[in-house]
Amino acid sequence: MSILKDLGQKAMQLAIQAAPETWLPGGRPDPLAAKHGLIGAPVSRLDGALKVAGQARFAAEVALPGLLHAALLCSTIARGRIASLDTTAAEAAPGVALVMTHRNAPRMNPPALFGTSPNAAGPTDLPIMQDDTVHWNGQPVAVVLAQTREQADHAARLIAVTYDQADAITSFEAAKAHAHAPPSLMGEPSLLEIGNAEAALAAAPVQVDATYVTPRHNHNAIELHAATVMWEGDTLTIHDASQLVVATAETVADVFGLKHDQVRVLSPYVGGGFGGKCLWDHQILAAAASRLAGRPVRMVLTREDVYRLVGGRTNTEQRVALGARPDGTLAALIHTGVAAVTAHNDCPEQFSFPARHLYAADSFKVGQQVAEMDMLANTFMRAPGESVGTFALESALDELAEKLGMCPVALRRTLEPERDPTTGHAFSSRHLVEAYALGAERFGWAERSAIPGSRREGEWLLGMGCATGTYPYYRMPGAAARITLHADGSAVVAAAAHEMGMGTATVHAQVAAERLGLPLDAVRFDYGDTRLPPSPVAGGSSQTASVGAAVLAAHGALMAELAKLIGNDSALAGLSADALEARDGGLAAREDPARFETYASILGRAGRTELSAQADAPPPLETQKWSMHSTSAIFCAVKVSAITGEVRVTRLLGAFDCGRILNAKTAASQFRGGMIMGLGLALTEETLFDERTGRIMNASLADYHVPVQLDVPAIEVLWTDRPDPHAPMGARGIGEIGITGVGAAVANAVYNATGKRIRTLPITLDKLL
Repeated sequence: MSILKDLGQKAMQLAIQAAPETWLPGGRPDPLAAKHGLIGAPVSRLDGALKVAGQARFAAEVALPGLLHAALLCSTIARGRIASLDTTAAEAAPGVALVMTHRNAPRMNPPALFGTSPNAAGPTDLPIMQDDTVHWNGQPVAVVLAQTREQADHAARLIAVTYDQADAITSFEAAKAHAHAPPSLMGEPSLLEIGNAEAALAAAPVQVDATYVTPRHNHNAIELHAATVMWEGDTLTIHDASQLVVATAETVADVFGLKHDQVRVLSPYVGGGFGGKCLWDHQILAAAASRLAGRPVRMVLTREDVYRLVGGRTNTEQRVALGARPDGTLAALIHTGVAAVTAHNDCPEQFSFPARHLYAADSFKVGQQVAEMDMLANTFMRAPGESVGTFALESALDELAEKLGMCPVALRRTLEPERDPTTGHAFSSRHLVEAYALGAERFGWAERSAIPGSRREGEWLLGMGCATGTYPYYRMPGAAARITLHADGSAVVAAAAHEMGMGTATVHAQVAAERLGLPLDAVRFDYGDTRLPPSPVAGGSSQTASVGAAVLAAHGALMAELAKLIGNDSALAGLSADALEARDGGLAAREDPARFETYASILGRAGRTELSAQADAPPPLETQKWSMHSTSAIFCAVKVSAITGEVRVTRLLGAFDCGRILNAKTAASQFRGGMIMGLGLALTEETLFDERTGRIMNASLADYHVPVQLDVPAIEVLWTDRPDPHAPMGARGIGEIGITGVGAAVANAVYNATGKRIRTLPITLDKLL
């Protein structure tokens, strides 16, 4: 069957490549991409006032009558079985209503693993609290419900557990001995070879061949993961902090053997997601405990719980080898390596993706393997794959530039391809060279010394570095939207989308207002509720395109319905929907703007108080026709103490090519936020994993170091703002591109300052002394 499926996919790809552009989604540019009213305006987030005033209700703040508070007890072994479990003292503790373990938990189906079906959301395919088996150090083994959180926490500490340990693979070196290629990498082949790259490397006059290592990282969103749940008969309501409400509802329904419409998930406000606010065990455990107790339950993970239950970025070991000619052109580009995973999830940290699309070369060998360990399942974390893959690739490019005696920016300009170097597809829109020119001029790149360690101010060694960032354009299938136009000239746009602080509601209100020809304050965007038209996961920097395509389709459907309501006595009589355009609170003839009628007049004549239209977005076939990627040029300046090895980033600039920027204020915030996470990746963040026990040792913000204000310099962002003619609104994703390239830019700046090449992140004092 897999052979037939592969053949079918190849046939589809060939058909899409052969099809005329106008037959495909994105074949005609979105007219909105060229408009300049609300599109691109620096509108403040519409939910900002509610959040500042404390009126935005998050998942942990939903008040329900009879609410019980949950606390977890987690395992302390990496693999084995529960030998004994004594809950007597906990059950007798003050305020305790229930202790749930595998012995009394409701019978539940294992969750469907994310990616195995359109709305599967399980982080693994493991059953949840159904038997005495332990699969990782930190797995929940008991849930305590009590009248207060403090009572629940106290009682959880009274539970006595012993274990029968089994042999576990908790060493990355041991796991690598059994590393293997995954069946695919996010739908792409795990190994891509063009020509004989190893032979071309061996014959190349200039060579770089090095290994780069990146550690585990943990999610640390400011808002802790939380779920407040309530059963009404066989109907379950979950107030969640989620970036995939529809998939969560359907997966939880399948776990409990319910119909999909029997589970409702609401998530209007999320305090940061970054890939971690998806479905984990705590939502299912809260629902199971609530059903058992017959009362609503709130489960808020502690910061330590987040480290035990919520996966993060996995560790990688990467080889990058470049074979070049004296003019800088590449005869060979090799990027291979291995990432740690578990046997029960599918998140291979696709670090090899940037090498497939960034640079021209005569031959390629790009691929990766996975090494299975007994650990908490890793998951998506801002720019999974690209964040760490660009560290390796862009560090190697810097090493090659030095060997060639070339400016690193000039080398990248030399390697700029005319078409996608591995697929041969035309780029939908690519202005990376322009971004480098803009960034280099603004940053003052010409002041960089090509001689490492040659610039100094007192004890401080000064350096500059640059790197390319990249992230694919994704538009997820399964999005729909509804537009309701009211007789008073207002409109409501609805989709079960997600607002995690990035400005989703604001941007889609801007887009809808511009499409409808209405002022912004006349448009409301409803979201975060599975009773609304479905939306796919808010991940992969895809939500704006995914929901935007659905709104575009719904607008087309609404225009068709409005055209039907136009009467013979209207100034627009006889015109089809294609001959109309929205402006000034109504419709006008495209060829004769004087022919105009307001929405209120059209609806009033038809005796309607409102008009609704709903539509599905078309399938994202544009990604199979064109090579679509956001790119960036990152510039960094550092100073490094020659005495202590302390690294201080003094300047950071990103020049981005992401298509049309829809909101200048929220986009700049996204770019800066990603770049700050990149500083953490480069200098401070590392999950300390005890390879003897499989336990995370620094499960707190006191011990896991994220960048704070004094670590972050002034950050400049600029962009090309060139619309992508094949993307909705002309916009590609911006949520993840900011972190990519930053790790390498910092490492390259450190090398320029000190002459020390750091190939293992994070860059800490001990590596520089």
